[in-house]
Amino acid sequence: MKTLLKTRKNEVGATAIEYGLIAALISVGIITAVTAVGTNLSNVFGSVSSTLLKASSAG
Repeated sequence: MKTLLKTRKNEVGATAIEYGLIAALISVGIITAVTAVGTNLSNVFGSVSSTLLKASSAG
């Protein structure tokens, strides 16, 4: 019975695992956001580049 109560009161390991899972989920969210922004930014720079090339060849 004492072992069962000791195991029930030991919540330090569970808390560390929970924090690890939260950190992993936040990391996945950040990676997803950065990837989306990077793709959009790449498209914007490509558009600006093609516009500048058209303007320089026309002039």
